[in-house]
Amino acid sequence: MKTIVLASQKGGAGKTTIAAHLAVAAELAGDSPCVMIDTDPQESLVAWWNCRQSETPAFAPSTLKELSEKLEALDKAGFAYAFIDTPPAITESIRAVVALADFVLIPTRPSPHDLRAVGQTVELAAGANRPFAFVVTQAKPNSRLTVQAMASLSEHGVVAPSIIHDRVDFASSMIDGRTVLEIDPKGRSAAEAVALWAFVKTRIKENNKKR
Repeated sequence: MKTIVLASQKGGAGKTTIAAHLAVAAELAGDSPCVMIDTDPQESLVAWWNCRQSETPAFAPSTLKELSEKLEALDKAGFAYAFIDTPPAITESIRAVVALADFVLIPTRPSPHDLRAVGQTVELAAGANRPFAFVVTQAKPNSRLTVQAMASLSEHGVVAPSIIHDRVDFASSMIDGRTVLEIDPKGRSAAEAVALWAFVKTRIKENNKKR
C-alpha cells in the first residue's frame, strides 16, 4: 500500500478537498481499494465522508499514536492507497505523519502569503527524506500570479502540471459527500482532479524505481 500525505502549513489551501478528490479519482481509475485517514482535529474529511452515500473510498479512524500500526493493518487488509489529511501546522505530530508517507503533496494557493509559508512544509518533507510535489490550488483562470507561483514553487521542487482552479463546484460538491467527479464527470474540474491523480500516481512509481 502506498501512503499519500496532504500537508501544508498554511490553512485554507484545500488539503481536505484535494484528499477527497484524489481518493475518489483513484477509485474511479481502478486503483482501488483506497482508504482515507483524517489527522486534523477539525475533522473536515470525517464530516465529508459521513455525508457520503457511496461506500468507497473507505475511511479508517485513527489517532496519531496508532497511525503506524493502522497503516500496517490496512496494508495487510489489501488497500492499494491511503490518503491522509493533516492539520495546518508544523508540529512533531505532523512530522511523524509525514515520516510515514510514500509521497507528500503540498497544496499551495497562488498568493504571496502562501508562497512565503511553503518553506517549512518543504523542510518537513525533505527532513524526513520523503518525495514531495506542489499542486497549485484555487487558481484564477488566466492569472499571471498563477504562472508566477508555479515558477516560484519550481525552484523548491516539482510542481504538478494540473492546476486546481477556483471554481464553486469543488466546494459545493463536498457539501453532500461527493466530488466534482460525481457531480459533473465530464467537466473541467473533474478533468483537473483526474489529471492530478495521474500525476501523483506517476511520481510514486518513479520514486519507487529510483529506490
